[in-house]
Amino acid sequence: MPADNSHLSTRCGPRRPRAHPVSSQTADRSPAALAGLTIGALGVVYGDIGTSPLYALKEVFHGGHVPLTHDNILGVLSLLFWTMTIVVSFKYVLLILRADNNGEGGLIAMLALATTAVKEKPTLRRGLMLVGLFGTAIFFGDAVITPAMTVLGAVEGIDVYAPQYHDAIVPLTLLVLAGLFAVQRFGTSGVGKAFGPVMLVWFTALAALGVPQILTNPHVLTAVNPLYALRFCLDYGWVAFVALGAVVLVVTGGEALYADLGHFGKKPIRIAWYGFVAPALVLNYFGQGALLLQRPEAIKNPFYLIAPTWAELPLFGLATLAAIVASQALITAAFSVTKQAVQLGILPRMRILHTSVRDTGQIYVPFINWGLFAFVVVAVVFFGSSSKLAGAYGVAVTIDMTITTVMTFFVIRYGWGYPLALCVAATGAFFVIDATFLASNLLKIGHGGWFPLLIGIGMFTLMLTWKQGRRLLSDKLREDAIDLKSFLEAVFINPPTRVSGTAVFLSAEQGVTPNALLHNLKHNKVLHEQNLFVSVKHHEVPWIGFDKRIDVESLGNACWQVTLHFGFKNEPDVPEALKLLEQRGVHLDEMETSYFLSRDIVIPTIGSGMALWREKLFASMHRNAAAAADFLHLPTNRIVELGSKVEI
Repeated sequence: MPADNSHLSTRCGPRRPRAHPVSSQTADRSPAALAGLTIGALGVVYGDIGTSPLYALKEVFHGGHVPLTHDNILGVLSLLFWTMTIVVSFKYVLLILRADNNGEGGLIAMLALATTAVKEKPTLRRGLMLVGLFGTAIFFGDAVITPAMTVLGAVEGIDVYAPQYHDAIVPLTLLVLAGLFAVQRFGTSGVGKAFGPVMLVWFTALAALGVPQILTNPHVLTAVNPLYALRFCLDYGWVAFVALGAVVLVVTGGEALYADLGHFGKKPIRIAWYGFVAPALVLNYFGQGALLLQRPEAIKNPFYLIAPTWAELPLFGLATLAAIVASQALITAAFSVTKQAVQLGILPRMRILHTSVRDTGQIYVPFINWGLFAFVVVAVVFFGSSSKLAGAYGVAVTIDMTITTVMTFFVIRYGWGYPLALCVAATGAFFVIDATFLASNLLKIGHGGWFPLLIGIGMFTLMLTWKQGRRLLSDKLREDAIDLKSFLEAVFINPPTRVSGTAVFLSAEQGVTPNALLHNLKHNKVLHEQNLFVSVKHHEVPWIGFDKRIDVESLGNACWQVTLHFGFKNEPDVPEALKLLEQRGVHLDEMETSYFLSRDIVIPTIGSGMALWREKLFASMHRNAAAAADFLHLPTNRIVELGSKVEI
């Protein structure tokens, strides 16, 4: 199978892929179903943003740049409130959730929408593709920082309750994280069922902790007035601008609202936010603010110090559970993004295991799992505290927030056809806010912000090298390609011996003679009774139904050109898809069917392609990519693989 077809495999066993996301259809079926999806959204969608009270308010005042005065506390609270309102309530919940790709969300879905919308503008399309690839790469930096930050933030409660055990914070954090990553191979279905109820208790606790403090000092509610935020920014100028790098921590996890759209649908996500999550967060932040107005010294950890003495230990345990839920959501998302990136040809094939016989979304990617864990360990050990990680966290989050806003403009302008003025108005204000937060966080590059950028740049280099390398390999194979119809006409002038059974030749290019066929005729000098020339195509939509799965063209002499179509969230199961040929009059006996693949060995050469070091990197990635047969769910006992060398 030609190497540029290597993106056709993947987060195995034959399994019927879904034609569309199930949850989006069930969202409006009944009040019980809607309630179930809403509780599920609490656990999966809001795990990250829900743990922000552990550290967000504390980090604004950390370092002593912002004096801990009455007016400043109210000003910062006002900033936190309006940041959540504008970025989450308005931007993500009202606007971004509308930009779904056949019911799916997330940066890759947005990238597919944006690039499709400008397909008539190739230069702009390439630019958006690069921006989207970089955003996807930065996401992996976020997937490293989130587990480190949230678990550290929870375990740091030890400093409040038992400061003599301060040295145990990092080892205990690593122990929790090691257990979390170790259980990934068993699947998350059992743990996932507990996510919603755990976070339901968590958000209830957030509200319950904040209300008594607010009742004690109701004056804190005046911070809802945006004039407090404006006055704080005007009074402190540059210091306030720097403080925005910590303020943005209140919206970390906002991207999850969009990324998990396909799992729950718009309505449950919106109900959960407006009806439960936002009120609980606001009550907790304002409760922490009320505590600081009375006891400024509580700034060392206002989240834990807000709790009564009897609730200290239960709160510590609950916070650790919530941090695990937030981390799990990012790990699961990393598996999902990896699978989508592989199927879109952005990353090489990887070994992807299914951990559920019912839900194709339950996947485990060993390489990504342990790669993330290694970087998380480095982050925890190197930075050592949530305060030192805060800068790194903000950089990753604000880059993706800004890229999402940029992509949204092109979707609503060119995809939806709205007037330019309306599109600028709808996204311009959000872009200014996102860019301001990003600029503030870029000041922290020397204080931890370099870490997610380093991960993102590394992933971006791998993605770009893989994408360009596949294109070079495809061009090289196309140069030496032979037209399939012409070749078959020549072969059947003096046909070789026909043997019983069906041969399936996998080819990246439709209408091109597969190398496997050439080698088979050259060495075995036979042709099967039936021959299928199959090309697998992945499209920039999440789901393609079975009614559009297969195209067939007869080439005569019991030969057919077959094209299989998959969305980037469909499972690329070739044997399952080929069963649809029965409806077209082509009978396949599974036990009499053999699959022929070409395995190309890439040879880097000095020339007009990529830099030599990148060609060597591509050759290594290509050589170590998971087998195409596994990715396409081909039966292992019926595969014939023939290799050849290709210079790029």
